[in-house]
Amino acid sequence: MNKGTIVKSTGSWYQVRFEDGSLQECRIVGKLRLEDMKTTNPVAVGDEVMVGPDEEGRGLIREVLPRRNCVIRQSPRRKRDMHLLAANVDQALLITTIVEPNLKQGFIDRFLLMTEPYNIPTCIVFNKADRYGDYDLDTFLILKDLYEGIGYTVMLVSAETGDGVDALHDFLKDKITLVSGQSGVGKSTLVNAVEPTLDLRTGDISDHSGKGQHTTTFAEMFPLSFGGSIIDTPGIKMLAFNNLSPLDVAHNFREIFEKSAECRFGGQCLHKNEPKCAVKAAVESGEISPLRYMNYLSILDDVENQNAWEIHEM
Repeated sequence: MNKGTIVKSTGSWYQVRFEDGSLQECRIVGKLRLEDMKTTNPVAVGDEVMVGPDEEGRGLIREVLPRRNCVIRQSPRRKRDMHLLAANVDQALLITTIVEPNLKQGFIDRFLLMTEPYNIPTCIVFNKADRYGDYDLDTFLILKDLYEGIGYTVMLVSAETGDGVDALHDFLKDKITLVSGQSGVGKSTLVNAVEPTLDLRTGDISDHSGKGQHTTTFAEMFPLSFGGSIIDTPGIKMLAFNNLSPLDVAHNFREIFEKSAECRFGGQCLHKNEPKCAVKAAVESGEISPLRYMNYLSILDDVENQNAWEIHEM
């Protein structure tokens, strides 16, 4: 058998790149599907696999090697299942924008809740800076202070003018980076600005809805000429978390988890109505962002309601 890395997923077929640079279209051996019942896909782009021939000489993925990490999300179609977005990544890049389409700040915190449990360094890139007015720039600066203050990297870029593209180039160099964002934020255009030879398909904002149009259908890994690779993912409309418990949510908001050591109930506090909660006190004093806290409560409510629904169904 030969060792390779999955570089493209198209549903039932996977493209595997081997160590000599050659590519092969492969299927998955049937038992792999049966062994992983919690995800809609047993393997993802970035997975290292062992491939052997099937009875007709075509590629057959027979083994998935142990992962360093993975990024998973709730399946948008099968609410009780999870979907693997990528595996074995060095870092993640979330592309967003203040305008066109308008910023959904809550989505940033939901995305961070995908990468934080696996300690995947994440950079938040605000694209389309050339279209920002004074109010938009003020909003960016507030968010920059917020997220840099809790340890995330933040960049302001414009794919159109090239501002900030060099810094993004340096960030991507020699790393395997998961690149994601909601539809319409200019993800493909920005990647093309960093690596023009890729020529990823780009799309426009819908005049009717004001929302972005999907241009990426399946996840795919692309090598970068200056070193490293990116894993381009389909535009994400929403994120839910049927794989997390309420305490998982509390433990993966960095500043909330850090402050929870001072709570009366310590690591068991959900920071909602508990007495002597240091997190709620920190929100009131401004030490913890009220915006982040509101997003935390919103996600917590989603998870608690979903868990209650599943118990009721059982």
